[in-house]
Amino acid sequence: MENKKGKCMTNKVYIIGHRNPDTDSVVAATAYARLKQLLGKKEYVAARAGKLAPQTEYILKRFNVEAPQYIPDLVPKTEYYMSEKYITVDQDVSLWKAVDKMISTNASVLPIVNVDGTYQGLLNYNAFALNSFKILNPKRDDIFLTSLNLVEKTLNATPIVEFDPDDYFKCSLVVGDDDTETFKKILSERKSENIIVITGDREDIQKASIEAGVRALIVTKDYVIAKELRELAKEKKVSVLSGHDSTVTTAMLIEYSSPVSAMADKKIRPVRADDTVQKIRPLLAESPSRCLPVIDENYRVIGIISESDLLHEANIQVILVDHNEPQQAVEGIEHYIIQEIIDHHRINTFSTRTPINFINRPVGSTSTIIANLYRENRVSIPKDMASLLLCGILSDTLILQSGTTTDYDVATAEYLSSITELDIKTLGNDIIKSGSHIDGRSAQEVIHQDMKDYSEGKYKYTVSQIEVDSTREIIERRREFLEELEIERRSNGALFNALLVTDITKLSSILLIAGDPKFEALVNFPKREEHIYYLKDVVSRKKQLIPLLSELVGRLSD
Repeated sequence: MENKKGKCMTNKVYIIGHRNPDTDSVVAATAYARLKQLLGKKEYVAARAGKLAPQTEYILKRFNVEAPQYIPDLVPKTEYYMSEKYITVDQDVSLWKAVDKMISTNASVLPIVNVDGTYQGLLNYNAFALNSFKILNPKRDDIFLTSLNLVEKTLNATPIVEFDPDDYFKCSLVVGDDDTETFKKILSERKSENIIVITGDREDIQKASIEAGVRALIVTKDYVIAKELRELAKEKKVSVLSGHDSTVTTAMLIEYSSPVSAMADKKIRPVRADDTVQKIRPLLAESPSRCLPVIDENYRVIGIISESDLLHEANIQVILVDHNEPQQAVEGIEHYIIQEIIDHHRINTFSTRTPINFINRPVGSTSTIIANLYRENRVSIPKDMASLLLCGILSDTLILQSGTTTDYDVATAEYLSSITELDIKTLGNDIIKSGSHIDGRSAQEVIHQDMKDYSEGKYKYTVSQIEVDSTREIIERRREFLEELEIERRSNGALFNALLVTDITKLSSILLIAGDPKFEALVNFPKREEHIYYLKDVVSRKKQLIPLLSELVGRLSD
């Protein structure tokens, strides 16, 4: 069987947001992937690099949209490099046919599979060479596994008399070129029920073979067996085949009638699609052919991986949305070609291997940019995507009240509202409230819900954000949150970790900081109590808070 899906430069392009994705990140990935697909580019897939926040879950469920594919990391894996163009062979096919298939398709290896496609072993030229030596070795004992059916197919022989053609047996091969008495003696020394005799136009040998009850008689060069011998063969239950080649050629070819499974290299263990490249490299080095079969969870062959495959570009590429800083990207991103970046945050150093489309606009939401890309490409926005994009804008701009909100965001939100017939204020309140509840949720879960990593020179830090309708519960649980921030800071060697808690009713925030004392000594925000600060009119992490923190870190560096 053959899988005709060839290896192409890019099988998939993942459109993915930052780690710990917020609503805008997930919506942007989902809607942009749909746009690409509507433009006929089916290889584009929406993905996410973390758990969905409660608000995002609410929105996806409300508008009946499937969540993006979860990809915890992009550490190089077998599936990103393997060739999907491969040929397998059924375990009951003859070695001759299998080798012919390898040669005609220029395959270096041939996975051997069961009838249900499960992996049984690997045929490679090393195994084939060992078998050839066995055939050519004059000291061989001529015992090999076969069936009459395989013998017929290998020799292109015609059955004259046939019994149990599909039954496997350990064949003992005898060439009938001796005088009759010597030949009979040879037969008497072996188990006749497993003997295949090869002979030409020798009626004496033919008769002696049938009378001895051998398993099969092969008459070469299209010689015709006498009618009375044919009847005797039926009586003795001896199969008779008529071959086209000479006795010598037939004797050499017949041993290739073994089922290919008998010649499989069963020491070669398959690898799985999700095995890391680091894990399979030593296994490839140990394989004689430097190739390994790839199987799925049901042990079925789905591809081939070779050492040379690892020298090529991966069969996936990525588009980043709602971020452009390496430390915020999914782990392993550096191994792949980045096609595009679509973002609305500050630009940090991000090296790419090739020129890319980089859209970075000073707007309140990546969803605003994606919605207008539909319009620029003259593609009607499906109602479910319009609903999601409106939610993305309202979420990231606190219902168009954040300091990051631009006229462009407002105009886009109004346009999407007209398409979906959703009231901006009502929908905005619904989605903000859906993500503002922290009761029953651990401090770790809240902090990681929307955490972003930043770096300034040699220092790194994180800032998490959550919108609530009251900061009361956070204040009551402040010790728990500060302890979790400190644990996170120490585990990552960060200068500080902070949690921005935005009160959506007062459009102001409190900031919890667990940090190095030398940094916190520089913090000059109004202090509510130890490690907790009040930030009047501050609701935007990216536009209002990060510039202030960046300046403080810069002072520490100086």
